[in-house]
Amino acid sequence: MKIFTGKVVGKKMQNTASVEVERTVVHPLYQKRYKKIKKYQVHDEIGVNVGDVVKFITCKPISKSKKWRIIKK
Repeated sequence: MKIFTGKVVGKKMQNTASVEVERTVVHPLYQKRYKKIKKYQVHDEIGVNVGDVVKFITCKPISKSKKWRIIKK
């Protein structure tokens, strides 16, 4: 199972939160470090707010775009 840590950036839907995960990647040839940012649609049963840092995990598909659920604030 994959566990990610990210920041909640959107909470416009009832049981869904948009979570942004930022990671640092090193270029294989030039050794320069740069940030990669990806957004995930996450199922929210806890009731988080925008700006919270949360941990989320893979689960069975809940809808077309939601395959993750929040486990911790």
